[in-house]
Amino acid sequence: MKYCNKCGKEIMDEAVICPHCGCSQQPNAPQVVDSSSFGWSLLGFCIPIVGLILFLVWKDTTPLKAKSAGMGALVSVIVGVVFYIIYAIIIGVTIGSSL
Repeated sequence: MKYCNKCGKEIMDEAVICPHCGCSQQPNAPQVVDSSSFGWSLLGFCIPIVGLILFLVWKDTTPLKAKSAGMGALVSVIVGVVFYIIYAIIIGVTIGSSL
């Protein structure tokens, strides 16, 4: 194991980009700017399929942005499922009480 040139966290020996901060581990490679953002999370939450696509496209090059978009999409799906379950329970109780 080796350590990231920028953040100092432990990474795999063959890692080209730090999964924690997104910094390139090549000595003369241009630095990739990667930062998590509430905007990407919000976009993933509002349009989950876009969040999923951005996560899949960015996961190797900009992992922090990918995580933001993916987490937004995941939270959106979980909230949708919870609301669906609550709705189904309410409808079931309503139908059951009318019989």
